[in-house]
Amino acid sequence: MPIGVPKVPYRIARDEEATWVDLYNVMYRERTLFLGQEIRCEITNHITGLMVYLSIEDGNSDIFLFINSPGGWLISGMAIFDTMQTVTPDIYTICLGIAASMASFILLGGEPTKRIAFPHARIMLHQPASAYYRARTPEFLLEVEELHKVREMITRVYALRTGKPFWVVSEDMERDVFMSADEAKAYGLVDIVGDEMIDEHCDTDPVWFPEMFKDW
Repeated sequence: MPIGVPKVPYRIARDEEATWVDLYNVMYRERTLFLGQEIRCEITNHITGLMVYLSIEDGNSDIFLFINSPGGWLISGMAIFDTMQTVTPDIYTICLGIAASMASFILLGGEPTKRIAFPHARIMLHQPASAYYRARTPEFLLEVEELHKVREMITRVYALRTGKPFWVVSEDMERDVFMSADEAKAYGLVDIVGDEMIDEHCDTDPVWFPEMFKDW
């Protein structure tokens, strides 16, 4: 039997009593987004739309993007990444579970110093393998050429944001490379392992994490 989306009590400003609303609705109000599925058009439009809305609503407060995804469509992942670079607020990217393929690219796209992996998270890096469309041989050859250009572009982004030489990233992307949180930190995909971030900031910087999590 499906569990459905849990409901939690939440008091909206100027309301005297709390009302029961969907859990994710509460999270969105707290500027916390979740990428917890394969990256497709629908979830991409959902996340990018929320990022733009939250940026318009408050351009100064950070946005938190939790990631637990096996990856997905190439263009959809690039759309999320580009939106993250465009909106005004800094975006924390937080990997729990796994960030594979294009999900690791999105994880990488968080604000430098604000990319986090939970201690037991897994990050997987490999070359783009997603097709734009299904086509016969002539069209397929054109697609391969375009995919090669996109692969080079993505490799350059990885190299720029991790500090690794282009050729190192290119060779690593030839195969599936699974990393622990500590290995991803050493590679430059994330800046810090989650438990270290909590220990460092909870007492000294109480606003670094969403307000609703402070009593957890």
